[in-house]
Amino acid sequence: MTKNRGFTFIELMMTLAIMGVLAFVAVPMMELTIQREKEKELRIALMKIREALDAYKKATEQGQIAWRMGESGYPKNLLDLVEGVSDMKSLTRQKIYFLRRLPRDPMNPDHILKPEDTWGKRSYRSPPDRPEEGEDVFDVFSLSSGVGLNGQPYREW
Repeated sequence: MTKNRGFTFIELMMTLAIMGVLAFVAVPMMELTIQREKEKELRIALMKIREALDAYKKATEQGQIAWRMGESGYPKNLLDLVEGVSDMKSLTRQKIYFLRRLPRDPMNPDHILKPEDTWGKRSYRSPPDRPEEGEDVFDVFSLSSGVGLNGQPYREW
């Protein structure tokens, strides 16, 4: 017959100490994992939007999208990529869509904002070192003041 004994005070304290050390190590690892995941989401979102902007410009150059002389050929706003524009080469003026949905900037903590308001926008005529909004959307960037694990500010990605 075995006797069931409880934990001694020392065994209990050692167990708590080991759990404390594990938690101390696990929390920073978890934060790093979360940051890596958000950075991955940022890269993917930027790539999708930039590809859609380029496809819109190409469709304009091919005569599928109406534009006036002096315009850049880029969309007036990000919603044009999702809501679509009339295909000028289609007899029924069928719409061309460039994105199914506009991704949010994963670095923007304000979940009340609409996805299009989470991004900084650069017009075609603004200089690369001082991106400014204008008549069109040539590029997007994160409005976050944070810095990536690679040491580069998210605004410059």
